[in-house]
Amino acid sequence: MGDTIATFETTNAGGTMAARCFGRRNCSMAQGEQMIAGKSTGTGIPHAWAVRLTRAHKKLILLPIDTLVISASLWAAVAVRLESLWPVYVWASGWWLLLAVPFAGVAILSSVGLYRVQVRSMGRHGALRILRGTVLIALVLTAFGYFDNRLVIPRSTPIIFALLLACSLIATRMIGRSYYRWLNEQGVERRPVLIYGAGESGLQLLSALDAGREFRPVAFLDDEPSLVGSFVAGRRVHHPRDLDALLANFGIGDVLLALPSISRARRKEIVEFLSQRSVKVQTIPSMAELVSGIETIDKLRTVGVEELLGRDAVDPDVDLFTSVRGRSVMVTGAGGSIGSELCRQIVTARPTRLVLYEMSEFGLYLIEQELAQLVPNCVELHPVLGSVGDEPRFEQAVSQHSIETIFHAAAYKHVPLVEANPFEGIRNNTFGTECVARVAERCGVKRAILVSTDKAVRPTNVMGASKRLAERVFQRAQQRSKTTLFSMVRFGNVMGSSGSVIPLFQKQISAGGPVTVTHPDVIRYFMTIPEAAQLVIQAGSMAEGGDVFLLDMGSPVSILDIATRMIHLSGLDLKDDDNPHGDIEIVFTGLRPGEKLFEELLVDGSALPTAHPKILRSLDVMAQEVDIDAALAELHAAVDNADRDATLALLRRLVEGYSIETITKSGVESGSVGMQNSIDRLDPSGVSLQPATAQR
Repeated sequence: MGDTIATFETTNAGGTMAARCFGRRNCSMAQGEQMIAGKSTGTGIPHAWAVRLTRAHKKLILLPIDTLVISASLWAAVAVRLESLWPVYVWASGWWLLLAVPFAGVAILSSVGLYRVQVRSMGRHGALRILRGTVLIALVLTAFGYFDNRLVIPRSTPIIFALLLACSLIATRMIGRSYYRWLNEQGVERRPVLIYGAGESGLQLLSALDAGREFRPVAFLDDEPSLVGSFVAGRRVHHPRDLDALLANFGIGDVLLALPSISRARRKEIVEFLSQRSVKVQTIPSMAELVSGIETIDKLRTVGVEELLGRDAVDPDVDLFTSVRGRSVMVTGAGGSIGSELCRQIVTARPTRLVLYEMSEFGLYLIEQELAQLVPNCVELHPVLGSVGDEPRFEQAVSQHSIETIFHAAAYKHVPLVEANPFEGIRNNTFGTECVARVAERCGVKRAILVSTDKAVRPTNVMGASKRLAERVFQRAQQRSKTTLFSMVRFGNVMGSSGSVIPLFQKQISAGGPVTVTHPDVIRYFMTIPEAAQLVIQAGSMAEGGDVFLLDMGSPVSILDIATRMIHLSGLDLKDDDNPHGDIEIVFTGLRPGEKLFEELLVDGSALPTAHPKILRSLDVMAQEVDIDAALAELHAAVDNADRDATLALLRRLVEGYSIETITKSGVESGSVGMQNSIDRLDPSGVSLQPATAQR
């Protein structure tokens, strides 16, 4: 069979060995016969012969079968109409019809393209070809009776004949399709699965899975009352409350979501419900991906923990893309997680020019290659290799390309690494931002937007302190500038960014564990990278000068809860004291140097709404009692001299809430101090008293 995948397996004391033969023409006879022999001794030879059939052979088999079916349908039609098995007065003069009509019928069926339809994929289109062919064959029978007066054929006989023939032809092909599927499944253990969603998408997914070899759909789940209890394509639709019984009865380990168009909030509810069981949850692509043709209904992907955010997307405000549309735009750190997504979304807004400024050659290569496939012809794309700390090089790039808007996303962001390398962190995050501000002002850049972090608020680590200083650099630049609007956008963790906790958990789960969590009470704010980048662009367009924008991060999420749910969504059991025979264990490693139990977005606890529902404007103001220019000059000298004590002392003086005790040379005490600082600002429920969401 041209498309058959034959499989055989041999079981012995050592286990099961499965060998697959992709049954095209290069599939040997021995392999096909071995496949069948492994499953059936008495009927192995006929099945092995069927495996080796080519499409031409299958057509040659269908022709005599259809000839017999047409002849039998004609005889049956006359018998039914005249209530006699062999009415002599009909067949005495019309016996030749049992030969002529079948041959004419086969020719007609061939002309309507029936023999180009694969039996294994027989569906609606094949059935329509059969109906068209049977009507034409019935008309041929009518014509024979009309032109030959010797024939005694009742006028209703062609109608009965057409109905019987259509049913018979469809039935033979359904039998052939069932046989093909049975043959295709021999030696393959298809995993039983549930499909959540019994609508049109669920039905399409079922058809795709039935034609495959990996999954065996056993039932549907749906909470629509009108569907519960009904049957869809032969599978019963159950209410979600029946999930546990179905898992136990069928040994199901996978649930497939066929709900491409539901809201994120509803998807969150469903994923939370499923994540309480040890089932692997996969989903079909989103409706946007299906409509655009990027993905197909059978392209399943594992449900990520981002599904638990449950935040409905807010459509971007086209009026808030003025900072990039039709302008010459530069993104620093263009190869990073946020920088690369900024680039992807900026090109869709059609700037005149997009300059990718990146220090990593490999990172720049990757994003340039990706954008080259996406960028419209009207947009110029320029990759520039360089560091934001190299002021002459940066100024050359800004001047050469007449940059109007800069998104400054270049930064060292990994807290433990910056904690171990504080001078480099300050050079890149703070002094690099100084270079960007000076160049933007000198070159007449219209807007400069700093991508900041919630770790800049009352930081307990060098990374956060260096980013808070970067914010103050932009605020000081705004006080001096008469041409450039400087603004900052502050937000929390993004799902899936390089080095973040989600990819780490995924890697640890794939490796069999353990999953490492720093502390059972750690909570974080999360949003997706595309959402964060989109909001950064829109916030930059609302800037009036010196603004600190905050992105709505939703509700904080427990890191321990994320780890637990990721284990369950992977179809594995958590190994703990209550379940010592589980699959994956969670190990607590203690807070890392400079790490907090929770993060905040506000320095002084106040913010105002903006024109966008997911963007707030902070009322943070720069402290006036410190001469920032003189202090930064001192910091330059301390960093250049690698004077750690002086550097930390300056950070404590310049950054609100930063304590020098949070960092030690050995890094041993920092975790406990950071933890205590965090605990002091928690209410009895364990939730921060000062995150941005508390002010809304």
